[in-house]
Amino acid sequence: MKRFSFNAMAGAVAIATIALCSCGGKQQQPGGAPIANYQIVKVQKSDVILQTKASATIRGRQDIDVYPQVGGTLQKLCVTEGQVVKKGQTLFIIDQVPFQAALNTAEAALEAAQAQEATAALNYESRKKLRDEDVISDFDLQTTQNTLLSARAQVAQAKAQVVNARNSLSYTVVKSPADGIVGTLPYRQGALVSSAMPQPLTTVSDNSEMYVYFSMNEAAVLKMVRENGSIEKAIENMPEVALQLIDGSEYELKGRVESASGVVDRTTGSIQLRSVFKNPNHLLHSGSSGNVVLPVEYKDVLLIPATAAVQTQDKYRVFVVDGEGVAKSQNVSILPQNNGKDFIVTEGINEGDEIVAEGANMIREGQKVR
Repeated sequence: MKRFSFNAMAGAVAIATIALCSCGGKQQQPGGAPIANYQIVKVQKSDVILQTKASATIRGRQDIDVYPQVGGTLQKLCVTEGQVVKKGQTLFIIDQVPFQAALNTAEAALEAAQAQEATAALNYESRKKLRDEDVISDFDLQTTQNTLLSARAQVAQAKAQVVNARNSLSYTVVKSPADGIVGTLPYRQGALVSSAMPQPLTTVSDNSEMYVYFSMNEAAVLKMVRENGSIEKAIENMPEVALQLIDGSEYELKGRVESASGVVDRTTGSIQLRSVFKNPNHLLHSGSSGNVVLPVEYKDVLLIPATAAVQTQDKYRVFVVDGEGVAKSQNVSILPQNNGKDFIVTEGINEGDEIVAEGANMIREGQKVR
């Protein structure tokens, strides 16, 4: 009976193992280098809508700083921070005693002036009769008339002082200039306030609708103007925009872009746009920040899978497969806007080129692929 040695059996197993491995995903080409299997796509032009994000600041439709028009001691705070107020509602009361006294003094001065006017009028009428009887001269009559005119002027001046004093007294009651929400209250009861103080008593923000400001680069705006004929038409044709809040969530309502600044920012080369969002639940607050998500349509562009691009620092390259199946790297220019799945290529490849769609970072230059 024949016996096989252990070494012979081990050699047979090794040969069988090598044979099985050679039947895997890579095959040998005549030169000995492996031929790898990769997904290859043909580059084609198409239309795509991408979401572009831009940093945004949120402001109330009206943010009105409330300053006192007269100086004095803050006697009473009639609202609290964050309170919803109506136009004309009392916010603060400043000490009224000195202004009430000033009004009383002005009214007393008016009464004295009116008494002097009445006396001067009686004197003039009396002198007029005497002149008709040639008892006094024209000079005496004219002097009396001038005294009456002066008394009337004093009455007019006293009335103006009463109006000023009454207005000053009314200014001690600081009222809301618009519907909105009360901001912070930096001054408390007993504080000395005036119209010249650096910080307002508060800010009333009308946040029924919110202005959301964001910027677009000048080139993008110029492209929109060329396509639509004017900036007004471009804004009118812009789609609705979304608002991403600071916590990453998306605001439930969409907004509309309604205006664009006519000045380009010299430092950033961008143009500021203003969008409007309704705020029925008062979720948005003036002074907040977020991101405006703007859908932008690109027509007739070269679109490649994001997995086909290999990034090295700030440069991108793809592997173009030639007619003999050899993969060669090619630098490409890619728009910064993308949807996470596809890139728009502006330079480096042409329509109809075949590129490696996945696993491009594993290919060696000049490698043959299937």
